[in-house]
Amino acid sequence: MELQDELPLDHKLAQVYRWGAAFCGVVLLVFGSLGFADQLSPFNTDGSNIAGLSTNGILSLISVVVGLLLVVGGVIGGNFASTLNMAVGALFLVSGFVHVFILDKGANVLDFGMSNVIFSFVMGLVILTFGMYGRVSSRLPHDNPYWRRRHPRQAAREAAAWRAMPGAGPASIAHAGSRTLSAGPER
Repeated sequence: MELQDELPLDHKLAQVYRWGAAFCGVVLLVFGSLGFADQLSPFNTDGSNIAGLSTNGILSLISVVVGLLLVVGGVIGGNFASTLNMAVGALFLVSGFVHVFILDKGANVLDFGMSNVIFSFVMGLVILTFGMYGRVSSRLPHDNPYWRRRHPRQAAREAAAWRAMPGAGPASIAHAGSRTLSAGPER
């Protein structure tokens, strides 16, 4: 059993995951490509700046690889893009925390400056937000596939109630939870 098989699919949310991954990937691709265009040496730590961020050849390469990974995630879309966004966003945050402690040390081989740390935190939070959108909340709507997955008995009751209603066709049953929000909390 694969984790991807267990996650529900939802086409509306898939667009958020897809476009979020693609947008962040393109930003990283542009940054990395500008580093390659300046022909930076791989481990140079002399403070070469591109778009206000210090960089070197290795950071440009990492940016291009991660950017391509996010763009591929955007092309694939769905739960893959969501999970990829959450993983990459978490890695950006970890990178920001690690580089705070090694800013002026010899271990700073990626030539991070404070602007890079801030960018890492901001980009990590943006990517995480795109990945978690519609998946993580205490008040997900009842037609959300992640809510239905977490509350299968109530979702089945709501769908059965919709089937019993006169004039309820297959299209309205698929969105059975959206109109039961006023029914109150789950019991």
